[in-house]
Amino acid sequence: MTINKAPFEEKLKQLKQEGKYRVFNDILRERGKFPKAIWYGKYAIKEIVNWCSNDYLGMGQNKIVIDAMHTALDQTGAGSGGTRNIGGTSHYHVALEHELASLHSKESALLYSSAYVANEWTLISLKQIIPDIVFLSDSKNHASLIQGIKHSGADKIIWQHNDMGDLEDKLREVATNGGTPCVVFESVYSMDGDVSPIQEICDLATEYGAMTYIDEVHAVGLYGEQGAGHLEKLGLQNQVDIVNGTLGKAFGVTGGYIAGDAVIIDTVRSVASGFIFTTSLSPVICAGALASVKYLRDHPELRQQHQDQTRKLKKLLKDNNIEIHEDACTHIVPVMIRNAFKCKEMSDTLLNDHGIYIQPINYPTVAEGTERLRIAPTPFHTDEMLENLVNALKEVINK
Repeated sequence: MTINKAPFEEKLKQLKQEGKYRVFNDILRERGKFPKAIWYGKYAIKEIVNWCSNDYLGMGQNKIVIDAMHTALDQTGAGSGGTRNIGGTSHYHVALEHELASLHSKESALLYSSAYVANEWTLISLKQIIPDIVFLSDSKNHASLIQGIKHSGADKIIWQHNDMGDLEDKLREVATNGGTPCVVFESVYSMDGDVSPIQEICDLATEYGAMTYIDEVHAVGLYGEQGAGHLEKLGLQNQVDIVNGTLGKAFGVTGGYIAGDAVIIDTVRSVASGFIFTTSLSPVICAGALASVKYLRDHPELRQQHQDQTRKLKKLLKDNNIEIHEDACTHIVPVMIRNAFKCKEMSDTLLNDHGIYIQPINYPTVAEGTERLRIAPTPFHTDEMLENLVNALKEVINK
């Protein structure tokens, strides 16, 4: 086969020249040592401290979770054996969906291979179910929401991030022009670490007869008395129609899901190609996720420890005049660098010289000029680790 490689080479050259080329660091997580890991660098192999993991509560290392996965592996074998429709619905899938529905105070839940896939194919399916649907999407929504809306072919309107006046103007526009409005937003925005005004959004949606779709992937497990997210924390679980969540962040495993009224979930289950025509999650994964969800529902102290370490880190950064994003009010701590090349260089220096791993966040994940080091403290980052991090940041920033 002969193929012209020039377009590929030119694209890679462009990405590197613009500081947008992504490098994957080769690390090995070691059970029982989180957040420490082994880094396989170009010239050395050494122990590092991971400051950018989405395993926010270390549940990927939790003995109860690991034991549950071992039990399921011995019981069922490695894979699910098929799609959900053809042999791939194990008792673990059913039990996990029941648990997730209960967690979110919803009638039903549906598992997907990831939260990205769950967002994309649920939104595509909503267009199939409601032909005149109009999506009103927050301007800082995640790529999975953007792509789901785009691929659905539905009409869309972008409203300015967290701007209730603009959202109301756009809802009024849909009311005038016709169509079924659906407001799509997140609770915690993963790059800025800010939170949406959920109550105000729900109030406007009620006033204008709009559906609501919320992405809680950076909130499930972390907020609320039982870890159901910001909706639970605010007592608003009955005010949002569809909730999207992940099993791959605070719950420490992998996979995604939606939860909502039984008729909604059943219809999406019946039409979503990205759910229907793919091998289901391994029962081993489902067993681990089920154990993790149950554990976190009963252990709010882990969430408190997480928040405590986050507050300590933010104070240390502030005391040392290290800039974090002005809107950051959650567990996500974005240290603003505002230059793609400098951001990558600082990340490399932290890793090579200090054994500190923080992935640089550049365009297109964030807008040009807002490049940052996105820090994710956990309950297992000690006070000494916090001090070492801030001292290292001071050194590389002042170089």
